[in-house]
Amino acid sequence: MLTLDKLTRRFGEKVAVDRANLEISDGQMVGIIGRSGAGKSTLLRLLNRLIDPSDGHILFGDKDIASLKGRELREWRSDCAMIFQQFNLVGRLDVITNVLTGRLCGMPSWRAMSQTFTPQERAFAIQALDRLGMAHTALQRAETLSGGQQQRVAIARALAQEPKILLADEPIASLDPMNAKIVMDALRDINKNDGITVICNLHTLDTARNYCDRIVGMQDGRIYFDGTPDLLTTQMAREIYGAEAKEAFNEAATSTSLADAKGARQPETV
Repeated sequence: MLTLDKLTRRFGEKVAVDRANLEISDGQMVGIIGRSGAGKSTLLRLLNRLIDPSDGHILFGDKDIASLKGRELREWRSDCAMIFQQFNLVGRLDVITNVLTGRLCGMPSWRAMSQTFTPQERAFAIQALDRLGMAHTALQRAETLSGGQQQRVAIARALAQEPKILLADEPIASLDPMNAKIVMDALRDINKNDGITVICNLHTLDTARNYCDRIVGMQDGRIYFDGTPDLLTTQMAREIYGAEAKEAFNEAATSTSLADAKGARQPETV
């Protein structure tokens, strides 16, 4: 169980996350929605401890994640893998080495610094790539891949960490509908078949409804909605997105392959 207790992050006078309270059970797939600046990305970075909270607690089991330091913090970041919108691969390295960097946290420092990997670790990385349909690219430089391919490699790298929680920050924002479908299908497969908790920031409403068991809506840093997709009414969605409502609905309407893949409802109009 991941529990947020009055979790707050301030940047000067601006409150990016404001007293967030959430309980996320193991194995859930949670979509976080909201307009730009609502606090979605800041919330994920707090969970991964890429930034520190100003107040409040992050509890996972009997650990207060907000207080971890040193080795324990590195272990948490390994358990709580992060996928970024811009992939964060090292373009000059080949694909398999990029995936293997997901193993660095659990290695002795001398092996991590020299990037010395065992045959078993390389086999594990190939299996992760194969699961994402990318094993054939293992020896290519990452910079030669398309955006959709790079995001799949980034997911394989996260899997190489063998995480308990997978965070995805706008993972399909820069992808076309076909690649967006592939990436979201992969995240859903990881959630369902591996039992890994997935928490995913998403901008389009239909994507969140089609793939997530639970939706959390943020507005001005606060949790504005928390419930199942069926409980998220059109009016509530308009209130969450505010001035960006039309954009969020219209983007959903262009992602027809995502909706068709899940047999979802047609996008609504604003």
